[in-house]
Amino acid sequence: MPFHPALILRRLAAAFALIATGGLAAHAEGIAGDFDFYVLALSWSPTYCLTSDDPDPAQCDTAPDGFVVHGLWPQYETGYPEYCSSREPRGIDDETLDAIADVMPSAGLAHYQWRKHGMCSGLDAASYFRLLLEAVEEIDIPPELADPDTDQRLRPDDIEADFSDANPGLAEDGMSIQCRQGRLTEVRICLTRDLQFRDCFEVDDDTCRSRTIAVPTAQ
Repeated sequence: MPFHPALILRRLAAAFALIATGGLAAHAEGIAGDFDFYVLALSWSPTYCLTSDDPDPAQCDTAPDGFVVHGLWPQYETGYPEYCSSREPRGIDDETLDAIADVMPSAGLAHYQWRKHGMCSGLDAASYFRLLLEAVEEIDIPPELADPDTDQRLRPDDIEADFSDANPGLAEDGMSIQCRQGRLTEVRICLTRDLQFRDCFEVDDDTCRSRTIAVPTAQ
């Protein structure tokens, strides 16, 4: 089936942006609440815990093995806003941190994600993290990755296919697989502002190019 010319142009534009920036491109300035969609980034926690120079004990010593939330990121069709000006407080209250601890166990990460990305949502912190929890509830983790007990080696394309199979309506053009040093690092899933699956060509193009990647379990 031939590609529509508009689709080709959008993919070319995304590719040139990635080449120019070495990855997803941030806009220099962002306006809180002014964005097109969200990216839900699910981090493969064992890779972080195995490779980080200073892993957070709250995540690596006590949290369950598998995916945790890296962030819920406001996104433009090309690039994304960050560190937006906002009248909202830069801190997060303990009640909110407790509410998200099961999916984002690192309080330090939560504070960082709120300042860098959450304040661009136009929401207050409590509402933003409630939305993050709702986004997580929308996603079914494939059985192969839901309860890992042995190391695996998988093709990035197969991971995308597994997520599509587990989540009707989630197309492979609406996500990307991230890897580093031959290991799975995270899965990024694109959602509309009301948390419906959608395609996102720039995010999809910024995906792991390795033939196969390791999917480690906690050591």
